[in-house]
Amino acid sequence: MSKPRTYPSAPVTLPLRLDPDPTPVPGCAGCTELANVRDRARAGGDMTTVSDCNVYLRRHPEGH
Repeated sequence: MSKPRTYPSAPVTLPLRLDPDPTPVPGCAGCTELANVRDRARAGGDMTTVSDCNVYLRRHPEGH
């Protein structure tokens, strides 16, 4: 049997994602609206909405 540890494990280090924001496709109304919502959310400090808009821009249904 192994000896039980009496101290915590080393911390897990996760990578810091610094991906740039996706850019809207020129001429696409959906991309433009998402970018506008993202800009307003960032100005208001709502980083959850900023992140959501980035995800929607990356997974745009028209598949630019």
